[in-house]
Amino acid sequence: MRFTLRQLEYFVAAGETESITRASERTSISQPSISTAISQLEKELGVQLFVRHHAQGLSLTPAGRRLLREAKALLEQAEGLYHLADEVSGQLRGSLSIGCLVTLAPMIIPALSHSFATAFPEAELRAGEADQEALLERLRRAEIDAAITYDLQIPNDITFRPLVSLPPHVLVSDGHPLAGRDQVQLAELAPEPLILLDLPISREYFLAMFMREGLEPNIGARSAQQEVVRTMVANGQGYSLANIRPRSDQAMDGRKLVRLPLSGDYRPMTIGIATAAQITPSRLLSAFEDHCAARISESHIPGMITPDEED
Repeated sequence: MRFTLRQLEYFVAAGETESITRASERTSISQPSISTAISQLEKELGVQLFVRHHAQGLSLTPAGRRLLREAKALLEQAEGLYHLADEVSGQLRGSLSIGCLVTLAPMIIPALSHSFATAFPEAELRAGEADQEALLERLRRAEIDAAITYDLQIPNDITFRPLVSLPPHVLVSDGHPLAGRDQVQLAELAPEPLILLDLPISREYFLAMFMREGLEPNIGARSAQQEVVRTMVANGQGYSLANIRPRSDQAMDGRKLVRLPLSGDYRPMTIGIATAAQITPSRLLSAFEDHCAARISESHIPGMITPDEED
């Protein structure tokens, strides 16, 4: 046998998603590597597994459909061997695919990945970033095992384990007239240009704050990139609303940002771990959740100032 379990894993990912692109996202492996693995598997087995449709993804051949069932069964058996070895040795092995909300990932994922690898050296953690809608969909399609994200519009088929809540605040440049204030009201800000973080579900969260007060925001600019928003604010182009509290008070261009408490009782965003409700978590996934809970709390968040520190 000259094919590998890894090649089978990539074949299953492509077969279930019917796309090299989505298989790449699911496995956190480059698209050329996925394509090469499938081609090598087809050559070794002597069958065509997929029909390639230009710009329209893949479809399994009849042989591919049969082999997909057998490949999934073989991978499940291999995973069972890992679980048996875990029980015998007391060690946790295997791989986890973790998604993280794109705004949280730069601060949380590097430190969390490192600490998890140190605690569980026999385990493999693959992490990727996406917006809230994409993370929830990937959980439903079993493309990721868990997601570190906010508690925004969590549906009934997703289980959410809360870790820490972050109330909203205001960001302005250090030269802004309100920069020296102890707190600011939304009504004071509404006429000024709002630099809106334009991500699915997140933007609705921020805009709902204005709706609650009967206010109409003056949207000066939008960006799906958090650092673009921060840099525009630091350059005096407007203000923004945010929940995360990076330890650095500088934008990417080195200009300074000032964080102001927002007056009023607005719903916080809660960071937590989302998983698919219908899937029983493995021992490794449970260990990852507990690892996150031990390292993300009111007293410590990787890369961020915590609510406790601000108090």
